[in-house]
Amino acid sequence: MLAPRRFLPSIASLRALEALDRLGSATAVAEELNQTQSAVSRQLQALETQLGTALIIRDRKKMRLTPAAQDYVTEVRAALQKIAQASVKLQVNPEGGSLNLAILPTFGMRWLVPRLADFARLHPEVTINMATRLERFNFAQEPFDAAIHYGKPDWPGTGYLRLLDEQVLPVCAPGLIAGETIAHPRDLLSFPLLQIQTRPYAWGQWFASYGVQAQGITGTLYDQFSTITQVAIHGLGIALLPDYLAQPELQSGRLVAAYGTATRSLGSYYLIWPQEKSRNKSLRLFRDWLAGQVELEDGLPR
Repeated sequence: MLAPRRFLPSIASLRALEALDRLGSATAVAEELNQTQSAVSRQLQALETQLGTALIIRDRKKMRLTPAAQDYVTEVRAALQKIAQASVKLQVNPEGGSLNLAILPTFGMRWLVPRLADFARLHPEVTINMATRLERFNFAQEPFDAAIHYGKPDWPGTGYLRLLDEQVLPVCAPGLIAGETIAHPRDLLSFPLLQIQTRPYAWGQWFASYGVQAQGITGTLYDQFSTITQVAIHGLGIALLPDYLAQPELQSGRLVAAYGTATRSLGSYYLIWPQEKSRNKSLRLFRDWLAGQVELEDGLPR
C-alpha cells in the first residue's frame, strides 16, 4: 500500500526542486524544464505547502535549498532516476524481460560476449543491455540491475555469484627477452613492468607468491587490459595478464611467457546484484545460465 497522498508530491514539483538544487536559480530551472519562471515558482510553493515545511531560502533574486531540503532532494533524485530507468526499460522492451548489466570491458568482451549467443538461443525473450564500468559504483545511482565485478564480493546490500578465479601470467614480446637468462622471478625486476590501474598490487602479489619481496615497483600505468596487451606485444615491457586473455596471444606467438606458468591471483570475477533485484525474472534466468557456464569453465584444464 502506498503512503497517503500528502506524502506523494507531484513529479513536476519534485523535478523543479531537484533542478533548483543543481542549477541554483528559478530562471535556469524554467529553461531546463521548458516552463515559465512563474510556473516553476508555483510548483515549488505548492511543494512546500504540501509538505508543511520551508524548503527554499529566498534572498532577493537568489534561491537556495535549506539543509533539510538538500538531504531530501538527494533521495528524491535517486527516486526520479529509478522511475526514469523503469520507463526506459519498458519503452525498449514493452513485453518485459530486459537486463541492464555493467561489465568490465576486457572480461566482458573476451569471456562473456562469446558465450551470450547460447543465452540468446535459450532465452530470446530477455534483452541484455551492457555498458562498461571500471570502478565500483552505487546501484541506486546507476541504471544497472547487475554488474560483473573483479575483487571480493563485499559490496554492501548485494548478492553475488562467483564466476571464476583469476589466474595470471607474466608475458612479453619474444624480442624483449631474446638472449636474456631468466632463471628466477626476481630477474624480471630488471625489465619494464607494465601496470594495470585496476590491479595496483598485482605485481607485488605475484612476486610475493614466489617469496620475492619487491618494493616500490614502478612502470607505465594503463586503464584497460586491451591496451596493456598491445603495449606488451610491441615490446614495451612485461605485462601480468589473466590467462584467458593471454592465451590467444601466446598461441599466435605474439607474446611469450616471461617466467613460469599461470598462478592464482587474490581476486575473482563475480556477478553482483542489489538484494532488492533478487527476484527479477530476467536476472534469475541470466544468473542461472551463468552458473552453468561457470560449471563448464571449472571443468576445463587451466
